[in-house]
Amino acid sequence: MDKILLEVVGTQRIDSQKDKMELTTIATIEELEDHYKIRYTEEYQAPVKPVDVCVKIGKDEKSVEMTRTGDFSSRLVIEKSQRNLCHYGTEYGDILMGISGHTIDCDYNENGGSFLFSYDIDINGALASKNEVRLTFRKNQEQ
Repeated sequence: MDKILLEVVGTQRIDSQKDKMELTTIATIEELEDHYKIRYTEEYQAPVKPVDVCVKIGKDEKSVEMTRTGDFSSRLVIEKSQRNLCHYGTEYGDILMGISGHTIDCDYNENGGSFLFSYDIDINGALASKNEVRLTFRKNQEQ
């Protein structure tokens, strides 16, 4: 497991509006037999507690699993050209969402790399948003 400097850029499009989230943090990456695993924590201002995030990206570029644990948990499964039903936790209860995967790209080397994945979210069959997440990282050279 290697320590990395991770930049997360998430873009969400709802109709003609676009929202962008950016986060730079220290994380870990682990290269396993069939996937990469990135772990990091999203910190928020009190009283909101931190959220632990684990992203597993398939080396075959066919699937991504994003798990968030904290006060409200969620698990999104993104598969190319597939629709999966996933639970997303909120303070008002869980929402059942459809996740339709599009792009999954991996660029990994000994010093760093990037992962890109895009997907649509639907609620009750109606398109809620189009999403793209880019994870860019470089390994800590002082390990």
